[in-house]
Amino acid sequence: MDMMHTRAVGGIVLALVLGLVADPVWADDLLTALHIARVSPGSAAAPFDLKTLDGRSVQLADLQGKLVLVNFWATWCGPCKEEMPAFERLRQKLDPGRFALLTITTDLQRDGIKHFLTNLNVQLPVLFDEDQDISQAYLVRALPTTVLIDRQGMLVGRAVGPRDWDAPRAVRVLQGMMQ
Repeated sequence: MDMMHTRAVGGIVLALVLGLVADPVWADDLLTALHIARVSPGSAAAPFDLKTLDGRSVQLADLQGKLVLVNFWATWCGPCKEEMPAFERLRQKLDPGRFALLTITTDLQRDGIKHFLTNLNVQLPVLFDEDQDISQAYLVRALPTTVLIDRQGMLVGRAVGPRDWDAPRAVRVLQGMMQ
């Protein structure tokens, strides 16, 4: 009887372990650990073609093959100001051939934005969503909102509120997603 009981318990333990390994829902989800909500699988990122602070055009389609992090922000947003230096440090840590970091604002005061970035010693690309079409397409309801787009152009995750984007754990997660 003890041998049967031991085998039964062993079988249950083995089934649980295999279930944890085989089913990613139960596995340690690194995005969740970073407080980034997963987006429903199969959600394509809304295409965009926006102008930068210096007048260049940036299209999401041109970034296919890269992990793309898009941050929606404004100069009047305190938490946005807090996380901008972390984005700059993150940008410097990751391979630009496999990663793109974009910021999108609905602010229209270009001189104010230049001053804002200079004061923070940040050189991030700023795209203008003057009609708020892209902000609406990405369901931005609060600032800052950051979305992750995988190399195939699919939404992967979204974070509302500031994060420590350059923390070692965040860098490791993003590097893993670039593979």
